[in-house]
Amino acid sequence: MSQIIIGYTAEGTTDIRFLSNVIQRTFIDIGFECRKEIEVVEPIIYVPKGAEATFLEQILECCKSADQKGAMVFCIHVDADDKSDKNVFDTRMTPVLDHIEMEQSGVCKNIVPIIPVHMTESWMLADTELLKNEIGTDLSDVTLKLNRNPETIAKPKAVIIEAIRIARESLAKKRRHELTISELYQPIGQKISLEALSALTSFNKFKEAVREVYRKLNYLQ
Repeated sequence: MSQIIIGYTAEGTTDIRFLSNVIQRTFIDIGFECRKEIEVVEPIIYVPKGAEATFLEQILECCKSADQKGAMVFCIHVDADDKSDKNVFDTRMTPVLDHIEMEQSGVCKNIVPIIPVHMTESWMLADTELLKNEIGTDLSDVTLKLNRNPETIAKPKAVIIEAIRIARESLAKKRRHELTISELYQPIGQKISLEALSALTSFNKFKEAVREVYRKLNYLQ
């Protein structure tokens, strides 16, 4: 059995809570396509130091730290904040990838970009049945205003917050409790269907990047 050690960085604490399990389960899922059995260790979060540093400096620091601790793969999460990932790739991800490629040693070079369109919350909207279960409602997607392609929603976080509000208002006062969106990231990340996520273009790009890393490690042809 071969072991995969993964490091990753994410834009915010809620992204960390959602992505950790999604990253691990995706590597496990793609690992079944490999020619040998793969054990995927729980991903390790790397938080860059120094808010004054540039994006490139922050990522390079994380990749160096991950390499020192034995990481074989490093995932970089950045929200697109747009209807496609083009601008993020052109201005942030490609310069990072080019710089890392030029490094001689001491840096993890097997990079997997994670770029949700428009933001991480769009991935949470990929499985509305799970989202409704976690909110605690049996109202329809239409009533909750969830009946849209997640990647066409410019402000998916606001849509989830609104769905929570509508769901809470439908309950008798004695049954209500102050659920917040921050409570949803971890359980949805743990439970969300990878099949549902595969309906999203941005998630499929992430999966293909995982396959490419497995190829670089000679686990997949």
